[in-house]
Amino acid sequence: VEFVESGGGLVKGGGSLRLFCIGCGLDFSKVGMRWYRQPPGKEREWVATIHPNGVITNYKPGVLGPFTISRDNTNRLLFLEMNDLEPEDTAVYSCNTQTYWGKGTQVTVSS
Repeated sequence: VEFVESGGGLVKGGGSLRLFCIGCGLDFSKVGMRWYRQPPGKEREWVATIHPNGVITNYKPGVLGPFTISRDNTNRLLFLEMNDLEPEDTAVYSCNTQTYWGKGTQVTVSS
């Protein structure tokens, strides 16, 4: 099982980014998927979860609205649309299911 994230980068406060995660080695359409992030010097924290059907979602309090999780099961893709980014959103963002993790993609938001 392998996940590879992309889409991170440097953005000014108030800007937007769309993160991608592609999975292989598993039946992607049958597993719930999550986004996590690890801010510099802090522990990793959960951001959002999406059910295998792509309809049921849950979010960390405070990110619902600016962030949207979605998926494309046909192409084994997971997305995280992030709007109104703030410096506090600076972190390495990783996708996850069960015990499998990607290496992450760096998001840096300048003030």
